[in-house]
Amino acid sequence: MGAAAAVFVAFLASGLLVQTLNVAFGIWFTQIFVFLGLGWYVLRATGREPVRYTRLAFPGLVPVAFGFVLGVVNFFAIVAPIQYVAQSLLPPAWREIYDVADMFRGQSSLEMAFIVVSVTVVAPLCEEFFFRGVFFQGLRAPGGPAMRAVLLSAVVFSMFHLDPVGFFARVELGVLFGWLLVRTGSLWPAILAHTANNLVSMVLFFSARHLEMPEQPGSQEQAKSMLMLVILGGAVLWALLAATRRFPSLLGPPRSREELEAPEAPVPLEPAPRLLQLAVPWMLAAVLTLGTYKALDPLGIQLSRIDRDFPLRSVPEDAPDVLHAERKALYELRVQARRGEIPLGEYAQERARQSKQKKTDVR
Repeated sequence: MGAAAAVFVAFLASGLLVQTLNVAFGIWFTQIFVFLGLGWYVLRATGREPVRYTRLAFPGLVPVAFGFVLGVVNFFAIVAPIQYVAQSLLPPAWREIYDVADMFRGQSSLEMAFIVVSVTVVAPLCEEFFFRGVFFQGLRAPGGPAMRAVLLSAVVFSMFHLDPVGFFARVELGVLFGWLLVRTGSLWPAILAHTANNLVSMVLFFSARHLEMPEQPGSQEQAKSMLMLVILGGAVLWALLAATRRFPSLLGPPRSREELEAPEAPVPLEPAPRLLQLAVPWMLAAVLTLGTYKALDPLGIQLSRIDRDFPLRSVPEDAPDVLHAERKALYELRVQARRGEIPLGEYAQERARQSKQKKTDVR
């Protein structure tokens, strides 16, 4: 729990500081230096070998492929319906707290590519390393039931995303990833299931954006489509889980219950000089990474500062078309400023104007 608290503080600090420089860079920085770096440091500080402790040994292609397929099916069978219900029932203000679309608005093509790779590759690896590899294993140390640790680590995993609408969907995902770790004895099936979930989510997001589909559920046709998705996805999910009973090799070689439930022996903390020695490489790498980014992308930092100084109210879907057109033009203006095609002041002036719009103007 102490490791989780430390990572949570570092997560908030990096989110507030680094991601204000640039969203794409901030996501990468947070994943690598907070979830992976601090997780690795916690293990080495207690004398543990990270690869062995987090179960990063490769279990074979079959369990890994099964994890990926399970992640895809689980998205349609469980995650999407939970998210649909949450978006339908919870207040609109809750949806505005965590809006995935905000990450991509006004970003250059390179920045969007960085975000997509981070969400579909870097985040699954780094988050699973910490939440299932470090935190979950730490919860199991007293030797309690594995599924209790699975559930608790899933709740903490969801809380870290600071998304009230997606809270229950991410809890379910955390349970799935933890179950895969327990059943296969390896972190890789959980990583691939996480990758599959995020990949499907990204594909659907960009498809809906390209087709200009409404972001929020509302029509009866959408409800009927979601019901069919639940039925079909649930049937496929049941078939996959049933297949694991008939073909246990889908989850890798058999493992004894003693091995599944075996607690990790307590390990004393390393001496203070050793702790500092372990921390220095990560600290230097983080400082050098920040310094390099600030030297290479001053324009991006200036744009992010403008965005921070002039926050925008969200434009509801039922707002007048002119407001939607203005907001779209603003994001296009940001892309032009990012490319150096227009002065930064032109974008800043329009952003400042739209940030001063009254709540009644956008509602």
